[in-house]
Amino acid sequence: MGGANLKAETMVLMDKRAAMETEMNSIVERLCNPGGPGLSGNLVDSEGFPREDIDIPAVRAQRRRLAELRNEHSEITDKINVNIQILHSVRPTSKASSTKDSGPEQRSLSSAVTALSASMHTSGINVTSRAMDVDVVTSIPFAMVDEITESSPAAEDGLQLGDQVVKFGSVEGGDNLLQRLAAEAQTNQGQAVSVGVIRQGAKFNLSVTPRIWQGRGLLGCHFRLL
Repeated sequence: MGGANLKAETMVLMDKRAAMETEMNSIVERLCNPGGPGLSGNLVDSEGFPREDIDIPAVRAQRRRLAELRNEHSEITDKINVNIQILHSVRPTSKASSTKDSGPEQRSLSSAVTALSASMHTSGINVTSRAMDVDVVTSIPFAMVDEITESSPAAEDGLQLGDQVVKFGSVEGGDNLLQRLAAEAQTNQGQAVSVGVIRQGAKFNLSVTPRIWQGRGLLGCHFRLL
């Protein structure tokens, strides 16, 4: 596939992913409203009867849709990463070769990388460009804030419901995420932790300080793995 076509396909995928993230955030906000069922809360009361304060069929449909969106989001992210790697793999070796010796296809791919990089600045993806090279670093969310308590450390320091976490201190993905997130908060109790989130398609860098407060935990929020 030519560089321009690959770039166009990647941009379409990124737009689709951004629309999915908006829908996911909307569902999370509806489910996690005060008094709402949450993303995994019980739909029956203490006596085992269906709750009368919520629309159970609607809640089930929203939870099912959220699960579908998460799966599709993961698949699209994988496709975007593959395309970026293909574009990224074609690099001019010198100024001479980049302008004179490279063929039309290589020049097209190189141009596509540059154009894609410029566009991705507004899509929650960090890009670093140099005169003779382009380093593309994708910010892939690994967790979402699906519960947050008012006046908690997390809320006071800027985290919001639906934020998609791409970095929490030294944690940027991998295995045993919940345990590592908890350990990062414990280790940095009383100290500012750098947190990167994607919110409505835009990347935000926050400083969150885990600390003791009147509620549970050191943050007062809950992370749902993506």
